[in-house]
Amino acid sequence: MERAGGQFAESLAAVRRVFANPNLRRIELAFAGSAVGNYAFAVAIAIYAFHHGGVAAVGIVTAIRQTAAASVAPFAASLADRFRRERVMLVSDAGRLGCAGGIAVLVSTGSPTIAVYALAVGASVFGAVFRPAEASLVPLVAASPQELTAANVTASTFDSVGIFVGPALGAFLIAWSGYPAAFAVVAATFAWSTLFVVRISSGGRSAEAAPGSEREGKGEAGGARALLEGFRTIAHEPRLRLLIGLYDAQCFVAGTLGVLIVATAIDLLGMGNAGVGILQSACGVGAILGAGVALTLVSRSRLGRDLALGLVLWGTPLIVVGALPYSVVAVVALAVLGIGNTLVDISSMTLIQRTAVPEVAGRIFGVLESSIVASLALGALAAPALITLLGTRGALLAVGAILPLLAVATSRRLRLIDDGAEIPQEQIAALRTVPFLALLPLQMIEYLAGQLRQIELRSGATLFTRGDHGDSFYILERGTLAIDLPDGVKLEEAPAFVGEIALLRDIPRTATVRAVTDAALWALDREAFLAAVAGHARARGHADSIVFARLDTANANAL
Repeated sequence: MERAGGQFAESLAAVRRVFANPNLRRIELAFAGSAVGNYAFAVAIAIYAFHHGGVAAVGIVTAIRQTAAASVAPFAASLADRFRRERVMLVSDAGRLGCAGGIAVLVSTGSPTIAVYALAVGASVFGAVFRPAEASLVPLVAASPQELTAANVTASTFDSVGIFVGPALGAFLIAWSGYPAAFAVVAATFAWSTLFVVRISSGGRSAEAAPGSEREGKGEAGGARALLEGFRTIAHEPRLRLLIGLYDAQCFVAGTLGVLIVATAIDLLGMGNAGVGILQSACGVGAILGAGVALTLVSRSRLGRDLALGLVLWGTPLIVVGALPYSVVAVVALAVLGIGNTLVDISSMTLIQRTAVPEVAGRIFGVLESSIVASLALGALAAPALITLLGTRGALLAVGAILPLLAVATSRRLRLIDDGAEIPQEQIAALRTVPFLALLPLQMIEYLAGQLRQIELRSGATLFTRGDHGDSFYILERGTLAIDLPDGVKLEEAPAFVGEIALLRDIPRTATVRAVTDAALWALDREAFLAAVAGHARARGHADSIVFARLDTANANAL
């Protein structure tokens, strides 16, 4: 119990750090406005379509909006890798704000419904890039793995609240004051999001690229190859294939649930139309409770195991409802399902963020966004066939078994992901003592931390000699080093770093470095060091300035 209490306290501290981090706070508040606006917009446009064309109009408009978003997301998300991600979010917000405001004007003037539907599709297209840009930006501004997970817990909570507030807001405003007011308020939610997005500053770390990359418009930039890079990266990275595959499987089951919950409430349990709302609310309440459960798990850093647990909690309740078709059982079971839903969302999103290569992260999340919509649609299409073939109870049992079986089948691979992510904080702390490495995104720092090897030097031992080939970069954690220069000796006490000049300038070692006292160092191989620093413009610029200053000082002293 004491340990659980300590973990929860650590997790709450991580959430507090999220809101103490100005950029993360602005991202989360912008996401909250975006989530409420999206759900309110969806309900408002569905009600409008129903009253202007019946159920068929609702289905057609919804299908077109989802298809447009799914088709555009993987390619529009490439903008998040070519430009600063907060600016891409700003364009997304501005576009949705304009579409919602435009609809408010159209419905107030009695304009043709086709114009309203066109702007509704436009809002979906603009919205398709917001989540990929936001999801790929968060790891760049999070200061630690725990802070990244806590940020996703916060976003998931805001999303769950949006599921309640958004639809209620849209429906209430239409009933109370009509369509113009409803769409005007929806526009205001996107204005709220815009207000926070314009204040985000990623310090130049957003979508940085090395010289010669696609940001300069050379080679693959703007071409089909660059646009498809997200698909190729996922195809060649086993962890991404696993995580996105599991997330899509959960979305497929969620798509079937949208249909199954209606059949369960009305046909199986006899709860009537109101029962559908009760069961859906139970899922939503569980999702909010799931954020609290996720908070207790943040400090464990066992996201792969949490994902497996979430998959089990997602599917098992459906099996329980199929086996025990009672109203009370269904309400409790679906609340548990909601908890599982939050665990899957948070753990899978965080793991994907920590696995995605920063340079193509926007496109990876664009592919994810598209596959989510496609999986939900496939699930919704499969559900009626399953009910016809197996009956409602049989469909619940069959669909419910999918995710637990996948959790068991992939448990070993998920544990390996956890093991690979268990980077001691000591290595991360050592990397952050180097000014130009501290500028790198969290994913890159974690990767470099995993590449560090520890070296112990006895007093008087030589680390490297002037003229040697530079094969490693060194971070001094404990002790004192002597740097033998042509004009004398310079002492460096921990924390300090040496060895970057030969690597960055591709020249022999410019000095001899030896231990004055017993010393402990972290060594980073040349390839990993150069791949990290050369691929990040600000880090490279800062490193070059340090190299220039050290060489300038050495030359001045030599004269």
